[in-house]
Amino acid sequence: MTDQAIFAGEPTTSLDLDALMVTGWAVPESFTAEELRLAEAFWQARRTEDTRLLQVRATAAHLVESWTGHTPRDVGSFGIQLNLETSDLDLGIGYPVAGREELIAALTPHTAFKGERFTRFTTTRLVFSFEVDGVEIDLSALTEEDFVVACRMLDEIDTGMSRDERIAHTWVKHLLRATDRTREYAAWKLATYSRYCPEFNWVPISESA
Repeated sequence: MTDQAIFAGEPTTSLDLDALMVTGWAVPESFTAEELRLAEAFWQARRTEDTRLLQVRATAAHLVESWTGHTPRDVGSFGIQLNLETSDLDLGIGYPVAGREELIAALTPHTAFKGERFTRFTTTRLVFSFEVDGVEIDLSALTEEDFVVACRMLDEIDTGMSRDERIAHTWVKHLLRATDRTREYAAWKLATYSRYCPEFNWVPISESA
């Protein structure tokens, strides 16, 4: 059976997914050689879409900046190379809370407003969505302070999370989704953010990222 056939069907794994959900982190050194090989093959298959998604992201970022006057950052799984093949793109901007009504008005002709979500215990973000070349783009308007914290968190992930850790995390994410462990999958999607920025409440915007 080819790797692609394994990825398309219900996977078998030597990993204890229940234990991983308790620890909240995948240690690649604990994987068997075959499990790590499959995980890397799956992750590398996602990278074949990088060029297309980078182009879509650049277009989306240009649109957001033209609509809002603020430069966005990728705050989702693609930006830290943890995306699955069904992932959308997630952009974030910092925006003054006092100007949120004006922001909604500016984005209404171009996006769908998905509502207000908690980000920290005392702050919220506004969530919008639109589409570029068949890819859904979720845009979060965070408070200016939260955006600074989010950017610092993403910088720390970029420098602190190894390639093998990204591979292992993405593989576990795939296994959870492929076995319909919906609740665990939703929690695992947030594991990296929680590890590097526990004060944020990164409630998933969609089920696909």
